[in-house]
Amino acid sequence: MSKYILVTSGVCSSLGKGVATSAIGSLLESAGLKIAIMKCDPYINIDAGTISPYQHGEVYVTEDGAETDSDLGNYSRFTTVSLSNENLVTIGKVYDAVIRNERAGRYNGRTVQVIPHVTDEIKRRIISMGTRTDADVVIVEIGGTVGDIESIPFLEVARQLSHELGKGNCITIHLALVPTIIGGEHKSKPMQQSVKKLQETGIQPDILLCRSDRMIDEDMRKKIAMFCNVGVGSVFTSTDLEYSIYELPILFNEQGLDRKIFDKLNLGDIKSDIKPWVDFVSKVKSPSRKITVAMVGKKDYLDDCFKSVRESLFHAAVTSFNAEIEVRKIDAESLEETKDVAPYYKNVDAIIIPGNYGQRGFLGLLQTVKYARENLVPFLGIDLGMQLMAIESARSLLLWKDADSTEFMQNTEHPIISLPEEQSGSVSAGIMKLGASSVAIERDSKLYEIFMKETVIERHRSKYTFDKRYTDDLATQGLLISARSKDDGQVEAFEWKNHPWGIGVQFHPEFISRPTKPHPLFVSFIGAAFDSKK
Repeated sequence: MSKYILVTSGVCSSLGKGVATSAIGSLLESAGLKIAIMKCDPYINIDAGTISPYQHGEVYVTEDGAETDSDLGNYSRFTTVSLSNENLVTIGKVYDAVIRNERAGRYNGRTVQVIPHVTDEIKRRIISMGTRTDADVVIVEIGGTVGDIESIPFLEVARQLSHELGKGNCITIHLALVPTIIGGEHKSKPMQQSVKKLQETGIQPDILLCRSDRMIDEDMRKKIAMFCNVGVGSVFTSTDLEYSIYELPILFNEQGLDRKIFDKLNLGDIKSDIKPWVDFVSKVKSPSRKITVAMVGKKDYLDDCFKSVRESLFHAAVTSFNAEIEVRKIDAESLEETKDVAPYYKNVDAIIIPGNYGQRGFLGLLQTVKYARENLVPFLGIDLGMQLMAIESARSLLLWKDADSTEFMQNTEHPIISLPEEQSGSVSAGIMKLGASSVAIERDSKLYEIFMKETVIERHRSKYTFDKRYTDDLATQGLLISARSKDDGQVEAFEWKNHPWGIGVQFHPEFISRPTKPHPLFVSFIGAAFDSKK
């Protein structure tokens, strides 16, 4: 039977609970344990697909096409777990299932209530994760903070599981803020109040993680342990990290958090092998060279909106080139206000345009593509970034000034990019293409040189596609197709013929990159940037 770790938090949000959960998972895996990891989120949305990334971070797409919370991206980067739709449980999914069951008469006429019907549905999903994966340990991150009205059903499930599974089979790790006030003194009261609130739900935490800007001392650990009813050896610190989030498994291991978890779960005398993390962080701390990549997007986009892209660039730079990377954010809307974008890209070694939505900043993005093409700057376009390569070539080289995407302009005579059903002879349905599918790569292409394969499996999150009737027109101007979908024949990649490194892809390579196993497309992109720098 699987054992369970329930991770909760308090005081405030954005304390790094998702990263802490991921780091714990990596430590368990490095000790040879098979793990499963899942997120229980209290929002009523069915999934994260329609939530603004400005509010909730990027949408992470799993292999089976689920649009999930950004924390699942952290799970993927820290562990080797194969994630799916089942790894994200929103209260929206739960209520949807309960209502469907009620309509189908599965509750035998009983009054449907939060307890037991909603809580039983949550519990069923958590327990089935262990049964389905046959994991030694299932880690369950409970979103929100203790005291939130939305989190009550999930916390009630945590209480029931702790009681039903018993000590040695289920533990609770609680993360809460231990702030530093003026003068440098740590204050434990927020942690105490948070634990008290958790205890009011019937849950006594087994391990405490103190979120602080620096390590808490022994006296403070004793004080927190006494007032929170845990042993001194069960109080740990999750500090601000100097170089990278990938230092966290090392920090937890040095404090003995993994050994305490093994002890609490009666897992025996096992040890975590953190050498891969130590080696990776060693490269981060001592880079041999530096590179600057410009990432172009909306004015108010946050780091979390393109978290996977930023991390993928970081993985490639560190692991493959032992290099420091500066990702310089460029506001596409600001570029629309100038005719000369060159000053924005001074001392930039490469340019990337990740997936964007909406027309804001469109002309600035288009100017960026033109600049990269004309000045032979290494360029990687993802999703819309790829589509812009086609639109820019049509406008600048074929002189089709109205060339556009029907996402932005419905009545153009040259709809280079459009919905599949808008394209002549297409029978595809105009729905979002999500998840993993096969991509066929042309042998005489840079893309083939990168992958050294004729077929690769990549993840998608796109709706608009290139209209293939413009293939020959654009080929005459040096924009070549280098990959197509094996499912529907849609164009998956472009390359500039007379350019050192200019590639656009419809798929999203960032979703499968990991620190010690960077995606080959990002590795090649960073390599091209270094060649350009020379």
